[in-house]
Amino acid sequence: MYDDIFEELKDHAQLHVLRWWNELDEEARARLAEQVRRIDWEMLLKAQAQPVRERGHIQPVDGLSLREIAARREDFFACGKREIRAGKLALVLLAGGQGTRLGSETPKGTVDIGITRPLYIFEQLIRNLQDVVRQCGAYVPLYVMTSAGNDAATRAFFEEHAYFGYPAGEVHFFRQSLAPAVGFDGKLLMSAKDSLALSPNGNGGWYASLVHAGLAEALRSRGVEWFNVFSVDNVLQRMADPVFLGATVLSGRACGAKFVRKAYPEERVGALCLEDGLPSVIEYYELDKEMANLRDEQGELVYGCGVTLNYLFRADVVRNVAESSLPIHVARKKVPFLNDAGELVEPQTENACKFETLILDMVRCAGSCLPFEIDREKEFAPIKNRTGQDSVETARVLLAKNGVEL
Repeated sequence: MYDDIFEELKDHAQLHVLRWWNELDEEARARLAEQVRRIDWEMLLKAQAQPVRERGHIQPVDGLSLREIAARREDFFACGKREIRAGKLALVLLAGGQGTRLGSETPKGTVDIGITRPLYIFEQLIRNLQDVVRQCGAYVPLYVMTSAGNDAATRAFFEEHAYFGYPAGEVHFFRQSLAPAVGFDGKLLMSAKDSLALSPNGNGGWYASLVHAGLAEALRSRGVEWFNVFSVDNVLQRMADPVFLGATVLSGRACGAKFVRKAYPEERVGALCLEDGLPSVIEYYELDKEMANLRDEQGELVYGCGVTLNYLFRADVVRNVAESSLPIHVARKKVPFLNDAGELVEPQTENACKFETLILDMVRCAGSCLPFEIDREKEFAPIKNRTGQDSVETARVLLAKNGVEL
């Protein structure tokens, strides 16, 4: 064990990681060795070598409107239903977060948003999925991406609640991969004598995490051709939506993105656009005031296609993107670390770099995308805060409007 990781760390000039090896018991040594083995050295090297990307020429993008979707709904539904019944779709639920901002120390999906009875976020999402099962007569495999901090609790919660009626054999869990933080000198930081300073590798790391969990090849073998990736945040969203799937398949494009019309220019959602002729997502804080407020002849916001983090990706495309072209974002952060004396230091200023990949970059790297409009009041109830905007309170109002008993 020591010899293997010694050579690996030596090759990358990181032998300081073993500074306290002789003080560790066998369990601690195994933990540290496993972390070292899971380091994606290529990611670190690529992040340090790639130039800072400047935004290209931004232009508005045309989306498939609610009116257009309604006119072709039957064709879209028939196509999507065929794909689902043929087993060509798999779901990926991004659920690695905690419910801290909602007043809970448990996984976010386990938070109870009911009023007169318990109603958990995970439960509502499964209920939405069951609608598709009834429509299409087939179950869709669900892959739940957890984090190191909430994996055990998430698995136990689903088991305790009998998977809310979904077949246990169709629900699979995998942990999001972690990326180590490095100091500005390029050295790996330690959070404890037996642990690297680690953080999640970003929501763009979902496919790489599937690979690391040993699940990607099984998905390929079972004939999965599309991934529907969505976030735990939105309790009204429709996943495995046969209309969305059918529209994307028939469009011939490599991915699809559900969007809502932005309610106002400053709404804190990314906007679908074209960047140098390729589909992209521009974050709300990247739009200057003039662009954010720009309207077309019908009075609609020109950059008003607000993404909801509900995407379809063609499997062959996402494999290529994840393996070769997905850019790595480097963020300068304050990261607690052990000093040479083995003491934990809480820095007062930025001292390290964290690395992550983002799902919005997958849209650009896929090369083509179908923007697919959804009705805000029927499919967009994000829960990011305990009260106020995009909160449990606002989600409850929308759930009640859609006939959900609270």
